[in-house]
Amino acid sequence: MATWLDPELTTLAFCWRLARPDGIVLGFTSHDRDLVIGGLTYRAAPGMVPSAIERGASLEADTVDLSGVLSSDAISATDLTAGRWDGAQLRLFAVDWTAPEVDPVPLVRGTLGAVQMAGDQFEVELQGPTAALDAPVIETISPDCRAELGDARCRVDLAGRSMIVTVTSSSEAEIAVSTAIVASDFAYGRLRWLDGANAGLSATILANSSAGLTLAEPPPLPVAVGDRAEITQGCDRRFATCIARFANAPNFRGEPHLPGNDLLTRYVS
Repeated sequence: MATWLDPELTTLAFCWRLARPDGIVLGFTSHDRDLVIGGLTYRAAPGMVPSAIERGASLEADTVDLSGVLSSDAISATDLTAGRWDGAQLRLFAVDWTAPEVDPVPLVRGTLGAVQMAGDQFEVELQGPTAALDAPVIETISPDCRAELGDARCRVDLAGRSMIVTVTSSSEAEIAVSTAIVASDFAYGRLRWLDGANAGLSATILANSSAGLTLAEPPPLPVAVGDRAEITQGCDRRFATCIARFANAPNFRGEPHLPGNDLLTRYVS
């Protein structure tokens, strides 16, 4: 344990290191002035206070509620509600603000869940590393493929299966684009915004025609004519599609010929 915690009067400050999925890393501290630790500047944000933290040696999933006030321009309400901070990696630790590089005390680390907003206040639950123990140990048997198109198990080469499109008009989840698209090729695929208000955000494509896309849900921020996006082909996970479209039957990760519950209702006529 850090020796600077021993005196009756301590100079303690909480520090937060946040790494967003898009690679942006920010640091904040509850101290009233900025601290530099490991080359990263932790900006003074006195409104950021953790809830009570309880640490133990059990294997139960660790969670902690984080709450605070939007006191930094780096964390805007727009980015929070758009989901840019969902899934960010967080480390919370305590330091002696007179010598912040010496013997920091780690408190919690994990992944941020969905952020809840109420006025200028935010609250989010942090899922600790042991939360992964709640995941299933084995996969569920299914007639549909359990792999993601192009991953290490699917092995389909995605080279040439993505393209950049430009928005010509939009309405809710319907996006019209200027480049012709092969019908149904991008259904169940991914769209990643390259510029505009939604730059860096991704969405699931439900369906597509030769002239446009239907997203699973409307973009969180307004889409303007001229915004560009990268779209990547998807797969409906059916065995017939795997054979006909991708010629990838040996890597199909499902049980397409497994009898279903309808087998129990069959009888000899």
